[in-house]
Amino acid sequence: MKKLALAALLALTVSGCAATDQAAGGGDSVKVGVLTSTSGLVAGYGKQFTEGFKAGLAYATKGTNKAGGKTLEVTYHDDASDPAKATAAATDLIGKGYKVLTGTVSSGVAMQVAPLAAQNKILYINGAAATDAITGINDYTFRSGRQTWQDVRTAESFVGGVRGKKVMVFAQDYAFGQANVAAVQAVLGKAGGATVTPVLVPLKTTDFTPFARQIVDAKPDLLFVAWAGETAANMWQTLAQQKVFEATRVVTGLADRATFGTFGTFGPAADKINFLSHYFAEATSNEAAKALAKELGSTPDIFHSDGFTAAQMVVRAVEQGGDDVSRMITGLEGWAFTQPKGEATVRAEDHALLQPMFQAKLSGGVPQLVGTLTPDQVTPPVTPTK
Repeated sequence: MKKLALAALLALTVSGCAATDQAAGGGDSVKVGVLTSTSGLVAGYGKQFTEGFKAGLAYATKGTNKAGGKTLEVTYHDDASDPAKATAAATDLIGKGYKVLTGTVSSGVAMQVAPLAAQNKILYINGAAATDAITGINDYTFRSGRQTWQDVRTAESFVGGVRGKKVMVFAQDYAFGQANVAAVQAVLGKAGGATVTPVLVPLKTTDFTPFARQIVDAKPDLLFVAWAGETAANMWQTLAQQKVFEATRVVTGLADRATFGTFGTFGPAADKINFLSHYFAEATSNEAAKALAKELGSTPDIFHSDGFTAAQMVVRAVEQGGDDVSRMITGLEGWAFTQPKGEATVRAEDHALLQPMFQAKLSGGVPQLVGTLTPDQVTPPVTPTK
């Protein structure tokens, strides 16, 4: 109860600060806080986001660091993927007059920062956090990356529709795996008309043979694999040994580039895995993608694009709204632009980011584009803002 009371007091205090800052208006600059994970389990993702953001800022402002006549005062902060630490940092930044926050790569953090944005009337552009719950959560929250619905729709594209078909989700039995099961049940089950069966494996499992046999015996039309960690190589090898790839079509997500080479160790499984992809550098070659690669001086990774896009959105917001948050929001709603992934649109009704997705294969540790899904093909349902 004491924690809840303190949180409420903080929210009220910060709300007052934000309101005062907005009423005062003006100034020649707009404060932007990049709040992301540069330590903790997903520190690599936060690093990519930050590098992408800096590249996108240089691109969108033509190297001036100005938008709409105002200088963008950007500072960078580590949330360590800890919701409590992120909330404290966001509260502090809002109290100091920051009008824009962005950068989140953890869904748990995003779900805590988004309500703060609404309470204090500041613009929040979620980064790589994929939870569907961010879409439509409030009028002040946007996203620069994809959401889980778009991932799962891309998986469905490998079988050309799932109505009346059998789908299995092969995942580890903890939050990550359970969330993927829930997403597949919602997108391919409830909305798609498939029968979805989860196969959840205890985290400490080392013998995957019984689970692989369960899949072979069921003969699903699609196997969606959601896996992370050190047991991945053993798991894939077992699926190959038990002839899972002969029994069904296997789809999983293409992660960051550091993982690409490991698939070559999975034996026969390596070239039989169908990858859904949010972004990989070989998939596109537009002006924004080239600018991202040039600014980085290296091949962009999966979440560089989200950071680049967030910077484009920040610049657009300030160009359209100055330091007036309500005008920033209006300036973003319905905006269509070219990001490194391709053409994207901020849907006005719920701030979903409509964007292309990709099908890929790995050959010798190098991703190859198999197909591009248009934004219309992976559009999530509208979730009116709460």
